[in-house]
Amino acid sequence: MGNGIYGIWLRDMKKFFRVRSHFISSIVRPMLWLLIMGGGLKPIVQPIQGVDYIQYIFAGIVSMSIIFAAMQSAISIVWDREFGYLKEILVSPVPRTAVVLGKACSGSTIATLQGALTFIFLPFIGLSIPLLSSFYALIAMFIIGFSIATLGIVIAGKLTSFESFGSIVNFLLLPMFFLSGAVYPIPSAPTWLTPLLYMNPLTYGVDLLRYILLDQSTFSPLVNLSVLLAFSAVMLSIAIPLFKRES
Repeated sequence: MGNGIYGIWLRDMKKFFRVRSHFISSIVRPMLWLLIMGGGLKPIVQPIQGVDYIQYIFAGIVSMSIIFAAMQSAISIVWDREFGYLKEILVSPVPRTAVVLGKACSGSTIATLQGALTFIFLPFIGLSIPLLSSFYALIAMFIIGFSIATLGIVIAGKLTSFESFGSIVNFLLLPMFFLSGAVYPIPSAPTWLTPLLYMNPLTYGVDLLRYILLDQSTFSPLVNLSVLLAFSAVMLSIAIPLFKRES
C-alpha cells in the first residue's frame, strides 16, 4: 500500500516539475487577481475589521491557487485512462485504494507548492506572518488541497474525455471561489446566499487560512478542520469504489 501510494505520488511530482508553465501560472494568476480585484476594489472598500482589503482577500487568492492546482492534477486520470496507462496500473498488484490516495496526495502536494508560491507577494501587500504561522499555513493548504483533489478524482473517475472534465471543472471552480467568503465577509452575504456558502467546503478552507494569516475567522479552526476532513473522507469513500469498478 505504502509503496503504491509513493510510486503514484512520485510519478505525478516528476511530471509537475518538468512543466515550467505550472510555476508561471502559479505566480501570474494570483498576481493578476491581487492587482485587478484587490487593487481595483481597495479604493472603494472600507477596511474589514481593521484589515486592508488586499490583505483580507489574500487568503482567498491563495485558496484559488490551491483549488485550480488540485483540480488540474486530477485531469491526469482522464489522460491515463485515454492512453491506457490507468488500466496498466489497475491490473497491477497495487491496491485500488493506493491509486486513489496516491493521486490525492500528489494533487494536494502540488496544490500546496503552488499556494506557497503566492507568499512571495506578502511583502508587497504589507503583510508579514511569523515562521510558525507559515508552517501552520502549509498544513492548512495541504488539507484544503487534499479535499479538493479528492473531489477532482471523483469527477475524473466518472469521465472519459478532457472536454467533459474541463467543462465541469470550469463550471464548478469559479462558483466555489466566489461562494467561499474569499472576496467578502460571510456575515455580509445576503440571507438567501448563506446556505450555499455553508455547503461549500472551500468556505472553511478560506476561513482557516484567514485565521492563520490574519487571526480573523467566522468559524473556529476546529470546525474548519472537521468539515474539510469530513468532506475528504466522503469524497474518498465515493472515489475508491469508482476505481474498483474500472475495467
